[in-house]
Amino acid sequence: MSSTLFRTKKVEQSILDTEEPEHALKKSLSALDLTVFGVGVIIGTGIFVLTGTVAKNNAGPSVALAFVVAGVVCALAALCYAEFASTVPVAGSAYTFSYASLGELPAWIIGWDLVLEFALGTAVVAVGWSGYIASLMDNAGWQLPEALSGREGADGFGFDILAAALVLVLTGILVLGMKLSARVTSVVVAIKVTVVLVVIIAGAFFIKADNYDPYIPKAQDVPAGSDLQSPLIQLIFGWAPSNFGVLGIFTAASVVFFAFIGFDVVATAAEETRNPQRDMPRGILGSLVICTTLYVAVATVVTGMQHYTKLSVDAPLADAFKATGHPWYAGFISFGAAVGLTTVCMILLLGQTRVFFAMSRDGLLPRFFSRVHPRFKTPHRPTILLGGLIALLAGFTSLSELAELVNIGTLFAFVVVALGVIILRRSRPELHRSFRTPLVPLLPIVSVLASLWLMLNLPAETWLRFGIWMAIGFLVYFVYGRSHSRLGRQEETTVGQVLKPPGGDAE
Repeated sequence: MSSTLFRTKKVEQSILDTEEPEHALKKSLSALDLTVFGVGVIIGTGIFVLTGTVAKNNAGPSVALAFVVAGVVCALAALCYAEFASTVPVAGSAYTFSYASLGELPAWIIGWDLVLEFALGTAVVAVGWSGYIASLMDNAGWQLPEALSGREGADGFGFDILAAALVLVLTGILVLGMKLSARVTSVVVAIKVTVVLVVIIAGAFFIKADNYDPYIPKAQDVPAGSDLQSPLIQLIFGWAPSNFGVLGIFTAASVVFFAFIGFDVVATAAEETRNPQRDMPRGILGSLVICTTLYVAVATVVTGMQHYTKLSVDAPLADAFKATGHPWYAGFISFGAAVGLTTVCMILLLGQTRVFFAMSRDGLLPRFFSRVHPRFKTPHRPTILLGGLIALLAGFTSLSELAELVNIGTLFAFVVVALGVIILRRSRPELHRSFRTPLVPLLPIVSVLASLWLMLNLPAETWLRFGIWMAIGFLVYFVYGRSHSRLGRQEETTVGQVLKPPGGDAE
């Protein structure tokens, strides 16, 4: 059984599967499109919210360094993703990479994990977007009926019509084609980046040097019961993460890492890229460099505008401008956040449908979902199915419940991809690699250790939820996926042909 659980799918076969007419996606994306996708999904609420949280609770003005640390961890993983995406330009991202290097069961585990991560992530962003839009509507004197605003009415019914509508509209855009999706994303990202640059440039005029003193506040113990305290680190190492000081920067990095989730979604579009060998590394690394630079700049400005002890947790940028006597910027920032969240939602949904599509094409999920639209050449069936389910999830679930989403699944995918680079280098050294991760195996090992360290900083409840979802995934695989695997059936056919005697049936 172990040989079947860890059977790998050859890179050549994965690429050959993309050429089947009924299961082939249209190649229309460039390096610029990929970079825009990356920037579009990374820059979300994180840049507008997390800065204040970690500055006030963990790192003070040195939160900028926390963004650098988190960016370095992502960069290590990005170099591994870039090698895989250029070598195996197939939809599915970490799922496809794992299938080519670690085997079918690890690939299923990663795919199962990513489907959940992207689904909940899309719903979370949609509900957050709804909140921003409702706030802007209130400012204009417009209000939705209470029962359609996500809040329960007198009869106990509550549906977030704005969140559900956003998901359905974006589902339609994704069905109509990747190029249309890229054009919509380009316009929205341009608006979002403009807002961020205005915040950085305008805020720079209100910086006071005294607010940076001390840059790294004195170390303190994490208060008992704090959500930022990791019992896993206490259990393994015998000490708790620090709220401030040098160690506080690393604790903060595990929190602000949330703001980077999504850059790996770029890899799911490898199959729809015109020149993936050249453009995938540029898109992945380029978007990460741009976003890290913007994050560090915003963190530096906001902690310079207002002392970290006075920063707001809910809306630090907007409130910092209010504190300097410029409340107009608060509405401007809210507008930028609302516009920006549309691309985050769409690209997370795109990533999920591509992973689902790849798993379906391999037979681990029903093959019905692997047929592309005859005209638009998009995976319309899983897009419509998942878009509808996520719209319902976003409509009926409150933000407080959805906000339990954390980044353990993404970090786990980083670990698997980094290990996959090492394994594939040893098992298939002859493969042509347009982009090669430097310093293998040292850099992938460092990437694994860095990701594991951030995982240990997550709450124990996160690990429990992750374990439960993985247990369900194991059950689905052994009940359905393993027996319907195309790779498994191809192996059975090959064995049957070998055992079949000339002129007779196989014994």
